[in-house]
Amino acid sequence: MDSQRQQVGMQLPEGAWWDWDVIAWDAAELRLAAGHDLTYYHGLELVFGDPTLVSCPAKFLDPVFRAPTSEEIARVTRQIGEESPVLVAFEADAGGLEPVSCLIAAERFEVVYETVLRYWRADAAPGQRFASWVRPQGSY
Repeated sequence: MDSQRQQVGMQLPEGAWWDWDVIAWDAAELRLAAGHDLTYYHGLELVFGDPTLVSCPAKFLDPVFRAPTSEEIARVTRQIGEESPVLVAFEADAGGLEPVSCLIAAERFEVVYETVLRYWRADAAPGQRFASWVRPQGSY
């Protein structure tokens, strides 16, 4: 599989995407959220359907996306037994002295660009949704 095919869809919308975290991860989906301050909302999600390999911290800053190296492609192929339809590589600041190399392999990939509130607001505007863990006040 060539690097061009693996990078399809990695063009992020314009925005301040320096804070990132994992907001959902199970066998069916890995969801990364991004924004300029994740306290109240995020505006971007990278959704990886049927992830087969995930190597990234739960929270990180300033990722620099790049084409996977031939070594990374070979490693993933060996580990999952076949070429991955989606392979995303990036370097990110995880709070250590050096950037962390990250790699995500999955069957599908989608970029979701919308405001996702991380706290309850009765007056949420049309087009805004709540993060999956947010509950209306008094419904706990």
